[in-house]
Amino acid sequence: MMDQNQHLSKTAEAQTSKKKKIRNCCNGFKMFLAALSLSFISKALSGIIMKSNITQIERRFDISSSTVGLIDGSFEMGNLLVIVFVSYFGAKLHRPKLIGIGCVIMGIGSILTALPHFFMGYYRYAKDTPVNPAENSTSRISTCSIDQNLLLNGTSLERVRKGWEKESGSYIWIYVLLGNMLRGIGETPIVPLGISYIDDFAKEGHSSFYLGNLLAIAMIGPITGFLLVSLFSKMYVDIGYVDLSTIRITPKDSRWVGAWWLGFLVAGLVSIISSIPFFFLPKNLDKPKKEKKASISLPMKNEEKSQTTHLTKQRQNVTETVAGFFQSLKSILNNPLYVIVLFLTLLQASSYIGSITYIFKYIEQQYGRSASETSILFGIITIPTFATGMFTGGYIVKRFKFSLVGIAKFSLCTHMLSFLFHLLNFALICENKSVAGLTLTYDGNHPVASHINVPLSYCNSDCNCDQSQWEPLCGDNGITYISPCLAGCTSSSGSKKSIVFHNCSCMEVNGFQSRNNSVKLGECPKKDHCTRKFYIYIVVQIFIYFSSALGSTSNIMLVFKNVEPELKSLAMGFHSLTIRMLGGIPAPIYFGALIDRACMKWSVNNYGKQGSCRIYNSTLYGNTFFGLTTALKLPALVLYVVLVSAMKKKYQGKDIKASENETKAMNEANLESLSSDTKVDRETRI
Repeated sequence: MMDQNQHLSKTAEAQTSKKKKIRNCCNGFKMFLAALSLSFISKALSGIIMKSNITQIERRFDISSSTVGLIDGSFEMGNLLVIVFVSYFGAKLHRPKLIGIGCVIMGIGSILTALPHFFMGYYRYAKDTPVNPAENSTSRISTCSIDQNLLLNGTSLERVRKGWEKESGSYIWIYVLLGNMLRGIGETPIVPLGISYIDDFAKEGHSSFYLGNLLAIAMIGPITGFLLVSLFSKMYVDIGYVDLSTIRITPKDSRWVGAWWLGFLVAGLVSIISSIPFFFLPKNLDKPKKEKKASISLPMKNEEKSQTTHLTKQRQNVTETVAGFFQSLKSILNNPLYVIVLFLTLLQASSYIGSITYIFKYIEQQYGRSASETSILFGIITIPTFATGMFTGGYIVKRFKFSLVGIAKFSLCTHMLSFLFHLLNFALICENKSVAGLTLTYDGNHPVASHINVPLSYCNSDCNCDQSQWEPLCGDNGITYISPCLAGCTSSSGSKKSIVFHNCSCMEVNGFQSRNNSVKLGECPKKDHCTRKFYIYIVVQIFIYFSSALGSTSNIMLVFKNVEPELKSLAMGFHSLTIRMLGGIPAPIYFGALIDRACMKWSVNNYGKQGSCRIYNSTLYGNTFFGLTTALKLPALVLYVVLVSAMKKKYQGKDIKASENETKAMNEANLESLSSDTKVDRETRI
């Protein structure tokens, strides 16, 4: 009987301990870690989806690169609107609920970004595309005809009568801007409040371990994002609404728009789902037992008195606190080393932000790759490269125990290495395509000095063509023609994607009289030597990203190791604010504005306004893109040299080694370089 009772009591104890374990797993700190991991994944996922869909958004809304750069920068605008509130009041309020609310807002922002798709009408990739997608649209492609004007007028009248869909070239893109801004607002509390919560309630010495795991898990976000974008880019934008067999363009066409909106819907739903656990978490978790005993041993009266005294002092010293803040800010801005680091990291961040925003567009335009190929390829090379580079850089600093001057020298070397690899990009720019009417005369016999107002040739001057039309064709001669009409084609056979145009007079005068003078839909592919350059370009990017990531930890350490210890938080906060305001917002805009100057052929919407770019001058695009990046990287390199020289003078004779606190500093630096928006999140780093 006694044995039976003992057995029952042991079973009850075991069940109780199991329940406690389950409760501990499902509640409290572990639940917070799981929820925060999911929010980090959703944050990275939505950021990558926005970056990867820049080109798709530009084409869908018929806007320029500078305008899409403004949309991209709106994330930082939203972030800056609430960053002060979150930084100051966040720790005093219910942090898990604030993070949950942020995730909900972030999800709503992503869904709002996708919303225009549902009330814009069908995407029309050409002026002649009818509203009824089931209609055989290839019959409406204009060919050389003396009565072409009558045909065009009739089509326009018919379009009005039949109620063609809304033109995409309106201001509907503002919804995308607002959605991205809302996403920036929602993302603000996740990193600072999440990290502070972990630091407050993790066991002593375990914070860095949890943060490392958190950042490693967060890599699922970018990986998933690249895979989703690659998948959705292959799908036509109006999938589920149109008969895809009637679509005559392919993903490699400069007018192709994939199902960009699907990615934002997925990201929005993931963000909202990630918010749910936070609303069931307490404001404060149970403190460790030692802290509990210490707090219990204090008399309640003394505790109340201390709280009252604290509140009284807090109210009395508000003015002193504000004055102290400005005095501290003045102190760090009077520190020449901090100012130098601030400017050089701003230049670095601006070059990174601008290039990462348009890198997908560059690869598509320069090397003729589809959005799907670009996304999956970029995901494969960037994430492992950045992760390896950051780990290696942190290990080198720790292994060799660099002094502060040594850390600065290491940062200089990594930036110089990255800069030298970057210069190789100029040698990998492809030549312009042979395009009749843009780089060649319409008969294809002679190059032109400028793509602006190229005169018609005798092979198409009587065709009454609409010169704003963009329906590219590829001839057997390797020349791309702007449209069947401007190629002088008088007949066609086949339908949809397989349509072929015949009797093209502009090919006849090009020395191809003995051949069948026919052309097929689509631009001519890039030449073989350009394809070889593309593979070399990928290898060069791996080296650039690795060397950049190698110095990321040491760069962040330079920000807070050159100021007084009590000013470290302010130094990091002001640095982050400066990067966001002067790097995150303007960089995509001025990069986009300069890229627009390389456009050779713009679309024209129904309002007669300039839309998105159809084809770029490859040489000018490459030189502009890399030239602007070089113009930002070179002054940063000079400032690194100045910084090392100034630090040598200041710390000469001092042995400032990476002591036992250096490991903690490196963990903080890794955290900042990965999770602050100075990386792809600018989202700006990956």
